[in-house]
Amino acid sequence: MMAKFVAAIIVLATVTPAAAQSMTPMRGEIGSFSDSFAVRVRPHNPYRHRIEVAVRVYDEDFRPIAAKVVPSTMMLGSDVSRPVLVSVDFGESRTKRVRICTESIPFPDQKTRIRAQICGRFIAYRAN
Repeated sequence: MMAKFVAAIIVLATVTPAAAQSMTPMRGEIGSFSDSFAVRVRPHNPYRHRIEVAVRVYDEDFRPIAAKVVPSTMMLGSDVSRPVLVSVDFGESRTKRVRICTESIPFPDQKTRIRAQICGRFIAYRAN
């Protein structure tokens, strides 16, 4: 009896598609003629319920960096994605490596407090 139960769980686990928060694109190279560069990403909610997400920008070592993110937080309905514009200054360097991350924000009234994070890697080159 227990063997059939375990077998049923294994079958369900392999047949049922796993939903995971996502973002596109996940990597890219950007060329810019100005002192800053911009990337448009699209966070996606694959779940049956709405979620709140924040888009944050980090350097290549996951330290937060200054960036303009519009919108920086948003609610995503079921199976919906929305565009987000991220603008980052080069500073003194001619290249900049950044990680743009979509992070879910747990609702305060729910029992589970899981924060999912998915990050894309981008490198920008200043042309001038």
